[in-house]
Amino acid sequence: MGWQQQSLVEAQSQEGLRFKPLLWTYQLCLVACQEGCQEDDQIKESAAVPPKPTPPPKPKVSTGFSDVLAFSGPGPERINGRLAMIGFVAAIGMELANGQDIFAQVQNGGIPWFLGTSVLLSLASLIPMFKGVTAESKSGDLMTSDAELWNGRFAMLGLVALAFTEYVKGGALV
Repeated sequence: MGWQQQSLVEAQSQEGLRFKPLLWTYQLCLVACQEGCQEDDQIKESAAVPPKPTPPPKPKVSTGFSDVLAFSGPGPERINGRLAMIGFVAAIGMELANGQDIFAQVQNGGIPWFLGTSVLLSLASLIPMFKGVTAESKSGDLMTSDAELWNGRFAMLGLVALAFTEYVKGGALV
Protein backbone atom coordinates (compact mmCIF):
# COMPACT_ATOMS: atom_id res chain seq x y z
CA MET A 1 0.00 0.00 0.00
CA GLY A 2 1.13 3.52 -0.75
CA TRP A 3 1.51 6.15 1.95
CA GLN A 4 -1.71 7.86 0.83
CA GLN A 5 -3.85 4.73 1.18
CA GLN A 6 -2.16 3.80 4.44
CA SER A 7 -2.95 7.19 5.97
CA LEU A 8 -6.59 6.79 4.90
CA VAL A 9 -6.93 3.42 6.64
CA GLU A 10 -5.35 4.79 9.81
CA ALA A 11 -7.60 7.84 9.78
CA GLN A 12 -10.73 5.70 9.33
CA SER A 13 -9.83 3.33 12.14
CA GLN A 14 -8.90 6.08 14.58
CA GLU A 15 -11.69 8.60 14.11
CA GLY A 16 -14.51 6.38 12.96
CA LEU A 17 -17.40 7.82 11.08
CA ARG A 18 -16.97 11.40 12.20
CA PHE A 19 -14.46 12.22 9.42
CA LYS A 20 -15.98 9.98 6.74
CA PRO A 21 -17.12 12.82 4.39
CA LEU A 22 -13.66 14.33 4.65
CA LEU A 23 -12.10 10.98 3.76
CA TRP A 24 -14.36 10.56 0.76
CA THR A 25 -13.31 13.98 -0.50
CA TYR A 26 -9.69 13.04 0.09
CA GLN A 27 -10.14 9.76 -1.84
CA LEU A 28 -11.82 11.58 -4.74
CA CYS A 29 -8.92 14.05 -4.87
CA LEU A 30 -6.42 11.19 -4.95
CA VAL A 31 -8.24 9.44 -7.78
CA ALA A 32 -8.54 12.68 -9.76
CA CYS A 33 -4.87 13.43 -9.19
CA GLN A 34 -3.84 9.97 -10.42
CA GLU A 35 -6.03 10.26 -13.53
CA GLY A 36 -4.68 13.76 -14.21
CA CYS A 37 -1.12 12.53 -13.91
CA GLN A 38 -1.84 9.73 -16.39
CA GLU A 39 -3.35 12.22 -18.84
CA ASP A 40 -0.31 14.48 -18.41
CA ASP A 41 1.98 11.54 -19.20
CA GLN A 42 -0.04 10.75 -22.32
CA ILE A 43 0.09 14.38 -23.43
CA LYS A 44 3.85 14.49 -22.85
CA GLU A 45 4.35 11.28 -24.83
CA SER A 46 2.30 12.57 -27.76
CA ALA A 47 4.11 15.93 -27.67
CA ALA A 48 7.54 14.26 -27.58
CA VAL A 49 7.04 12.61 -30.98
CA PRO A 50 6.52 15.28 -33.66
CA PRO A 51 4.28 14.28 -36.54
CA LYS A 52 6.07 13.39 -39.75
CA PRO A 53 5.73 16.20 -42.29
CA THR A 54 4.39 15.18 -45.64
CA PRO A 55 6.81 15.92 -48.47
CA PRO A 56 5.61 18.55 -50.93
CA PRO A 57 4.30 17.10 -54.17
CA LYS A 58 6.77 17.13 -57.03
CA PRO A 59 5.86 19.66 -59.69
CA LYS A 60 4.87 18.06 -62.92
CA VAL A 61 7.30 18.64 -65.75
CA SER A 62 5.72 19.15 -69.12
CA THR A 63 7.21 16.83 -71.72
CA GLY A 64 5.43 18.25 -74.75
CA PHE A 65 7.57 19.23 -77.73
CA SER A 66 6.39 22.84 -77.75
CA ASP A 67 6.87 23.13 -73.95
CA VAL A 68 10.40 21.72 -73.92
CA LEU A 69 11.53 23.86 -76.87
CA ALA A 70 9.57 26.99 -75.94
CA PHE A 71 11.49 30.24 -75.61
CA SER A 72 11.33 30.02 -71.81
CA GLY A 73 11.45 26.21 -71.76
CA PRO A 74 14.31 24.10 -70.45
CA GLY A 75 15.68 23.10 -73.87
CA PRO A 76 16.99 26.09 -75.81
CA GLU A 77 19.32 27.71 -73.30
CA ARG A 78 20.65 24.42 -71.96
CA ILE A 79 21.32 22.96 -75.44
CA ASN A 80 22.84 26.19 -76.79
CA GLY A 81 25.00 26.46 -73.68
CA ARG A 82 26.27 22.89 -74.05
CA LEU A 83 27.04 23.45 -77.71
CA ALA A 84 28.81 26.72 -76.91
CA MET A 85 30.96 25.05 -74.24
CA ILE A 86 32.05 22.33 -76.69
CA GLY A 87 32.52 24.87 -79.49
CA PHE A 88 34.62 27.27 -77.41
CA VAL A 89 36.96 24.53 -76.18
CA ALA A 90 37.24 23.07 -79.71
CA ALA A 91 37.91 26.49 -81.27
CA ILE A 92 40.65 27.38 -78.78
CA GLY A 93 42.11 23.87 -79.03
CA MET A 94 42.31 24.05 -82.84
CA GLU A 95 43.88 27.50 -82.66
CA LEU A 96 46.55 26.19 -80.33
CA ALA A 97 47.13 23.07 -82.46
CA ASN A 98 47.01 24.57 -85.99
CA GLY A 99 47.18 28.32 -85.53
CA GLN A 100 43.96 28.80 -87.54
CA ASP A 101 41.40 31.39 -86.53
CA ILE A 102 37.75 30.42 -86.08
CA PHE A 103 36.78 31.51 -89.61
CA ALA A 104 39.54 29.38 -91.18
CA GLN A 105 38.41 26.41 -89.07
CA VAL A 106 34.86 26.72 -90.44
CA GLN A 107 36.15 27.03 -94.05
CA ASN A 108 38.47 24.01 -93.73
CA GLY A 109 35.84 21.38 -92.95
CA GLY A 110 34.40 22.63 -89.68
CA ILE A 111 30.76 22.64 -90.82
CA PRO A 112 30.27 18.82 -90.88
CA TRP A 113 31.85 18.59 -87.41
CA PHE A 114 29.62 21.40 -86.17
CA LEU A 115 26.46 19.80 -87.58
CA GLY A 116 27.35 16.33 -86.27
CA THR A 117 28.13 17.64 -82.80
CA SER A 118 24.97 19.78 -82.78
CA VAL A 119 22.70 16.87 -83.67
CA LEU A 120 24.36 14.48 -81.19
CA LEU A 121 24.30 16.90 -78.24
CA SER A 122 20.78 18.11 -79.03
CA LEU A 123 19.42 14.57 -79.05
CA ALA A 124 21.36 13.66 -75.92
CA SER A 125 19.85 16.70 -74.19
CA LEU A 126 16.30 16.37 -75.50
CA ILE A 127 15.70 12.68 -74.80
CA PRO A 128 15.86 13.04 -70.99
CA MET A 129 13.75 16.23 -71.19
CA PHE A 130 11.03 14.40 -73.09
CA LYS A 131 11.09 11.68 -70.41
CA GLY A 132 10.48 14.32 -67.72
CA VAL A 133 13.98 14.29 -66.21
CA THR A 134 15.09 17.76 -65.16
CA ALA A 135 18.66 18.98 -64.89
CA GLU A 136 17.90 20.14 -61.34
CA SER A 137 17.09 16.56 -60.29
CA LYS A 138 20.54 15.43 -61.43
CA SER A 139 22.46 18.27 -59.78
CA GLY A 140 25.16 17.43 -57.28
CA ASP A 141 27.08 19.49 -54.78
CA LEU A 142 29.76 20.70 -57.18
CA MET A 143 28.14 20.21 -60.59
CA THR A 144 24.83 22.04 -60.29
CA SER A 145 22.35 22.93 -62.99
CA ASP A 146 22.87 26.62 -62.25
CA ALA A 147 26.63 26.25 -62.76
CA GLU A 148 25.96 24.56 -66.10
CA LEU A 149 23.72 27.42 -67.22
CA TRP A 150 26.27 30.06 -66.21
CA ASN A 151 29.14 28.16 -67.88
CA GLY A 152 27.04 27.90 -71.03
CA ARG A 153 26.26 31.61 -70.96
CA PHE A 154 29.92 32.51 -70.56
CA ALA A 155 30.87 30.08 -73.35
CA MET A 156 28.34 31.74 -75.68
CA LEU A 157 29.81 35.14 -74.86
CA GLY A 158 33.31 33.71 -75.26
CA LEU A 159 32.59 32.39 -78.74
CA VAL A 160 31.17 35.73 -79.86
CA ALA A 161 34.12 37.61 -78.29
CA LEU A 162 36.60 35.20 -79.91
CA ALA A 163 35.04 35.62 -83.36
CA PHE A 164 34.83 39.41 -82.99
CA THR A 165 38.41 39.73 -81.73
CA GLU A 166 39.77 37.55 -84.55
CA TYR A 167 37.76 39.53 -87.11
CA VAL A 168 39.09 42.85 -85.82
CA LYS A 169 42.63 41.50 -85.45
CA GLY A 170 42.55 39.81 -88.86
CA GLY A 171 43.96 36.49 -87.64
CA ALA A 172 44.15 33.94 -84.87
CA LEU A 173 44.02 35.11 -81.27
CA VAL A 174 46.83 32.83 -80.13
